[in-house]
Order: sequence, then structure tokens, then C-alpha cells
Amino acid sequence: MTRGVALVTGSTQGIGAAVARRLAADGFAVALHSRSSVATGERMAAELPNASYSRADLSDEGETRGLIADVLKKHGRLDVLVNNAGEVARFAHADLKAATPQVWRRMMDVNVVAPWLLIAEAEEALRAASTPARPACVINIGTHAAVRPKGSSIPYAAAKAALHHMSKLLALTLGPSIRVNVVAPGLVDTAMSTGWEAAYELWNTKSPMRRPAQPADIADMVAALIANPYVTGEVVIVDGGLNLT
Repeated sequence: MTRGVALVTGSTQGIGAAVARRLAADGFAVALHSRSSVATGERMAAELPNASYSRADLSDEGETRGLIADVLKKHGRLDVLVNNAGEVARFAHADLKAATPQVWRRMMDVNVVAPWLLIAEAEEALRAASTPARPACVINIGTHAAVRPKGSSIPYAAAKAALHHMSKLLALTLGPSIRVNVVAPGLVDTAMSTGWEAAYELWNTKSPMRRPAQPADIADMVAALIANPYVTGEVVIVDGGLNLT
């Protein structure tokens, strides 16, 4: 028996793919999404039970709103929304001129505005699927850099900090029918991190766990927060303890 429908944005690679596969294993019908990797999304949808795939560019307001409509058309309900899709800008914090208004707008549009629009569009369906024993759930994927002054760039970290605070405000606003939590990874060993040798050196030598996270480590935490019907408004840092140093 399915536990309901879970939409995971940005779910054809990295953290998103790991989350999608984990939730499918937990019994969810997973709605997969990506901006461009259509063939991969369709292949994953064929592999996972009761899964679907939708393409949408989350920097486009119309396509963002349309994603929720497409998922509801295909599945008829929505129990869980995992806002994993995002975008990184990587340059030195001291390079202030690299943080152009265009970079700031892109970071905010994709990492804050798009998740907001998806939650707003999904609210009615999430409330309809919610029960007192099993509230609907939103998980936003943030970053440890939104909690401490670190990260690939200041605009990226600041945008994710806005996502963290937005999540707490939404948890207060949407409860008890909809729970909202954040999973905030540190360095995760994915294609997005390729070439970031300084970060790998930091995690391999300074973090208590002496390694970066694997996508499955993040997926496990997402699944745990979805499974717990009581926790809301939390930002859970998953950085191998680097925040302790």
C-alpha cells in the first residue's frame, strides 16, 4: 500500500534522486521533477513503483505553478513536498563585485521564491491529504552555510538563510495540518561539488566524521522527518559535525 504521493523537486541526480528512491522504498508514489534531464526523469519514473515525471523550470513562475497542477493531474493528491531543487553560485566571499544584482536575483528566485510558490500552490492539496495522525509534510533542503558564515558565496548562503526562516514562519502558520522542516546539509559528495577541493579537505580533516555526506545520508534524514508526525519548524544540520569546530 502506498503511503501517499511525494513530490521531490530536482530529483534526477544527487540528493534529490537519493530522496526519491528512499521515499519510493518507504512506500510513497514519487512525483519526480527536473528542469532539463528529461530522459533520466522518465527512466527513473519507469523504474520506481507508481512514479511519474514532470519537467518544469522553477525560475519561471508559470512553470512552477504548473508543476503542482501536473502532479495532481497525474496522482490526484499530494501528501509530501520536498523542495530540493536549487542553484549554487560559487565565488569568494571577498569578491563583492562578483555578487551582481543578477546573481542575487537568481539565488533568491530559485532558492526562495520557487519553494514559496510551490508550497502556496500545494497548500490546498496538502491540507486535503492531511489527517490528525499523519499531517502533510514539507521538507525544504537548506544548507549549513545558512546557519554559520560559510558557503560557496554570500548570495547563496543568504538566500538559503531566507529559506530557513521562511520555513519556520510557515511551520507556525500552516500547522497542525502541514508540518514544515528544513534539512541543512554541509558538503555532499555529488556532481555539484566536483572540483571544490578546499571543501573536501575541510570535511576530511576537520569534521568529526572525517568525510563529506553521501546523498543517502541526507535522504535518510528527510525520510525520518517525514515519518515523524510531530516535528515541525526545525532546521536539522547534517554536516558530519563540522558545525562543532
